[in-house]
Amino acid sequence: MSKVDKGFFGHPMGLSTLFATEFWERFSYYGMRGFFVLFLTAELASGGFGLDKIEAYSIYGLFTSLVYLTPIIGGILADKLWGQRFSMYVGALMMSLGQFGMAFGSYYGKVTHTGELLHLQQFSLYAGLGLMILGNGFFKPVISTMVGKLYPEGDNDRDNGFTIFYMGINLGALITNFIGGTLAEKIGWHWGFVAAGIGMIASTIWFFLRETSVKQRGTNYSVGLCPNDDGNIKEKLNKADWGRIVLYTLGISALMLVLVQGIIVLPALITNSIAIGAGVIGLAYLAITIFKGTKGKTEWSRVGVILVLAFFNLAFWSGFEQAGTSFNTFAKEATDRVLFDWEIPASWFQSVNALFIVVLAPFFTVIWTKLSEKKRNPRTPNKFGFSLVFLSVGFLIAGIANDNADVANGILVSPLWLVLIYLMHTIGELCMSPVGLSMITKLSPPKITSIMMGAWFASIALGNYLAAAMTAISKALGFPTFYFIATYAIVLAGVAFLLAPVLNKMMKGIH
Repeated sequence: MSKVDKGFFGHPMGLSTLFATEFWERFSYYGMRGFFVLFLTAELASGGFGLDKIEAYSIYGLFTSLVYLTPIIGGILADKLWGQRFSMYVGALMMSLGQFGMAFGSYYGKVTHTGELLHLQQFSLYAGLGLMILGNGFFKPVISTMVGKLYPEGDNDRDNGFTIFYMGINLGALITNFIGGTLAEKIGWHWGFVAAGIGMIASTIWFFLRETSVKQRGTNYSVGLCPNDDGNIKEKLNKADWGRIVLYTLGISALMLVLVQGIIVLPALITNSIAIGAGVIGLAYLAITIFKGTKGKTEWSRVGVILVLAFFNLAFWSGFEQAGTSFNTFAKEATDRVLFDWEIPASWFQSVNALFIVVLAPFFTVIWTKLSEKKRNPRTPNKFGFSLVFLSVGFLIAGIANDNADVANGILVSPLWLVLIYLMHTIGELCMSPVGLSMITKLSPPKITSIMMGAWFASIALGNYLAAAMTAISKALGFPTFYFIATYAIVLAGVAFLLAPVLNKMMKGIH
């Protein structure tokens, strides 16, 4: 019998590899995300894009939604053809190209400063975003799936493993804004993108060096290999695999560049129709794949739970993702950021949430463990209800803070308001995000786990898209944005608690 692997704080050593890989990938993503809206609204002469807030929010919302939508495609390819590791490498290389592409566009705009937006700037930005979106689709679902596969079915350490993994995500998000955000705001926007690109390269190199550590606990099975490979023999990708990785990366990237050029040139009506058609086809294929891969009443019951919880997940992220839009501009315009005659970069506040995750995640791990020992650990649907409660409280505080600010008359509010808001939202996030990732790996039918992970990220995608439109929606309904979100969050929290007993039964013994 194989020795149980507990080399990483009582968890498989493979978790340490995936922890660090995700750290650097999130360093890249959150570094760009932290200053992206600020970059889009910055003057053209500084290398920015010169957009107003509504336009910037729209691009940001489309990007962050597609970033979570493309994992559906990545999950299908990983499950059916490539295996998780192959898919992850393709995605990592594409995201690196995307970050450096955006850096080039920003630098080009700064050195030319013609006073108008140039075609090459547009092409570089949209091509970079396109590569980031597709690359993330190949990367994001598979690394979370690999974490779940480190643990045998029924292993109670899986939830705690995902919480530790989630700390890696947020350590990367914590550090990156102090580096990438400072470079972007204080020196040049292109340096922020360069820092993000270097982070993505570091993620790839680290996983390559540590690839053979990713094995399932207590077995010799190497996690993340192509489904047709014999995991007991092959522990890492070979030269032929790497040749295909480079070929596929360059091929897909070239197609993306052609598509972006078409989007810029073709009328908006045509490109929008193509996008809607592709979305409908994608969702239809997802539905068919789930239908074919789900067998028996137990599996269907558990899939039903995933779909219901995905709705609450969508609602949570439609509020939480205000961090990159309205909270980011609130930090820049309505918050007193001067400390000892030095102005703190607005993007630094994007690290507050990550800091709270790093500090609080170990406590949540201990709390869930202690409650499990006493058989009092709340089930997943109940935890989702709690997450929406804390989201609502955070937006109530945001509304009060906004009422106290008067930018036109120079009245700014203390940064402690934002700190308190992020504290409430972080507690809600810890009740939602790592728990949701773990839930997918436990409830999904075995043959379509990566696909279900992609579907889960699709609910986050819709939440991100709604987040960008939330200001316009709330104004159309005649409500202040922050109070509007606070209201629907607390209402949905009540719905979640009411449905929890039914959903708990539908989980069929899974906790």
